[in-house]
Amino acid sequence: MGKSLLNRFLQHTRLPRGLAGRLVLRGMNCGHARMAEWGLSFVAWGADWRVLDVGCGGGANLRRLLRLCPHGRVWGIDCSEESVAFARRVNHRELERRCFVEQGSAGALPYADAAFDAVTAFETVYFWPDLPQAFAEVKRVLRPGGLFLVCNEASDPSDTRWTSRIEGMRVYGEAELERLLSEAGFVRVETHRRGREGLCLLAGKPK
Repeated sequence: MGKSLLNRFLQHTRLPRGLAGRLVLRGMNCGHARMAEWGLSFVAWGADWRVLDVGCGGGANLRRLLRLCPHGRVWGIDCSEESVAFARRVNHRELERRCFVEQGSAGALPYADAAFDAVTAFETVYFWPDLPQAFAEVKRVLRPGGLFLVCNEASDPSDTRWTSRIEGMRVYGEAELERLLSEAGFVRVETHRRGREGLCLLAGKPK
């Protein structure tokens, strides 16, 4: 695959569309599985929790959250129409019963204040155009004491292998994400590392 063709294909990691987008979503569901399970392990999930996954992509993490919260409900939101359709297919057995997926933006979440016990964001904050606004929205929709989980496989801003190829992508370092979370009003920010760049941050909304 030529470099220009590869670069066009990689744009679907930001906004999946069409056949190429579906291939990317399928690959991400498999390729990010270990990282997602690692990140999810840092939370003591409540059986009846209401959880929102922002940037839900192909829906694999919605399926994991449904298992972790067997009496709860899970919402997914993504800016990509292709991702929404894919995530709905992956979770069709629980769709509109315990699983709800819609198209929308991290910067303007269409949910009520204090609606969720936890919010997750896997491999997606790279593409949020206004991180402070999005973090403020996450805090708004969390209940007091609720948790925000962020997991990224890339955390070295000086490594431009991906950002030079994928339009609109920005990699955030550990210290910058901790600062942005604190500035948004989150407390008890925990940071975990995995391998060379794997990064998980767990933050709480004040009680």
